[in-house]
Amino acid sequence: MSRILIPGVLIILLCSCAGSGNKTASYDFTNIRRGTLERVVSSSGTINSTATVRVLPRMSGRVEVVYVDYNDIVEKGQVLARLNTDLLRLQRDQLSASVQKARANYELQLINYRTQEILAQRNLISEFELRTSKTSLDNQAADLAVAEANLRVKETEITQYAFITSPIDGIVLDRNINVGDTVVDSANSNSSSIFMIAENLREMQIEATVSELDVTSIHRGQQVRFSLESLPGRRFLGVVENLRMVPVVSNNIVSYTVIINVDNSDGSLLPGMTCAVDFIVERSENILLVSNAALRYQPTTLNSDQISDMVFNASLTNMNEEQRQAAIEAREQARAQASQRQNQTQNNNQGFNQLMMGPQPVQRTSGRQSGQGGAGQRRGEATVITRNLWFINDDGRLDVIQVRTGISDGISTEIFIAEDMENKQVILRERL
Repeated sequence: MSRILIPGVLIILLCSCAGSGNKTASYDFTNIRRGTLERVVSSSGTINSTATVRVLPRMSGRVEVVYVDYNDIVEKGQVLARLNTDLLRLQRDQLSASVQKARANYELQLINYRTQEILAQRNLISEFELRTSKTSLDNQAADLAVAEANLRVKETEITQYAFITSPIDGIVLDRNINVGDTVVDSANSNSSSIFMIAENLREMQIEATVSELDVTSIHRGQQVRFSLESLPGRRFLGVVENLRMVPVVSNNIVSYTVIINVDNSDGSLLPGMTCAVDFIVERSENILLVSNAALRYQPTTLNSDQISDMVFNASLTNMNEEQRQAAIEAREQARAQASQRQNQTQNNNQGFNQLMMGPQPVQRTSGRQSGQGGAGQRRGEATVITRNLWFINDDGRLDVIQVRTGISDGISTEIFIAEDMENKQVILRERL
């Protein structure tokens, strides 16, 4: 008896398990909540001053005095450094003597020409001799003008070019000279900048790199949020100033440079800092949010037909009476056509090939009725994206609602529901 009874018990247990159509599962839940959601484009960039000027010497010479150092605030026209002018002063004395000599020759020739004019009036000299005297006078006048111009150039070098001044109001970022150094005139190819001055560090700019896939979401005046590793916990705001149309290609990746204006009134941002940038593409406040995982969830305790029926019934709640009746009729018609095709396939013994050749429009209609939030969508209308949220109803059974989705930040998604379901629990995942 024992040998017969034990297999019988096993058969009864197995049959009872196999005959059970309702599987049970435990779940992790999440709440539909109200909050603020943003869709952003993330990038990285470097902070720089809005305008940086490189100061080059206008003449060659030896540095005699340096008046400013790093981070000094300077004004336009302020003297930054002075070059030695001893040799220039000697050259000025030589040119001054040349001017005196040229002026003496000119005055002498002027007297000679006036004398020649008197003699010509009395016909004592020829016209040629008078013209020759006039030409000599003009040459002496030109020599005097050249000598005076050379003297003015030397005076300018001594009084202006020897003093290196700031072209703008700003702050000294870099100083590349010391007392005793020799600098080279900016006209020389070997010349280099001796000072770097930032126009205004109270207003900075970020040069951010945006890929070609995201650049269409960037526009002038767009709000930007950025953070720095050197200042953890702080977030700064900026505004897009300009999008440079010149593409930058690196490793076959095309990107564009975006200029962002930022305020630096407290002086916490320094040139050269790197930052993580978020361009705010869309922002919605006081909206219903749900986790993306809840929108992706689909129960494993139900078969595909059960899920399809429950989703279809949920879609009916979003329709008016006319739309609901049309959806039900379309679904019944689709089921009848599917049953008819199945019978034809079995009668003709066509197998898998006939099934694959079945008409597709009925499947699209059925899908639209059950999952796209309305029947009879016409061409030209905006596509409404609907998703399913599963929950446990008041009877303790699995149930579903359909919601329209809005913007997403990759973690949560905005949802639209006819009734306010804030704090409603929905299934996040099945617990293993």
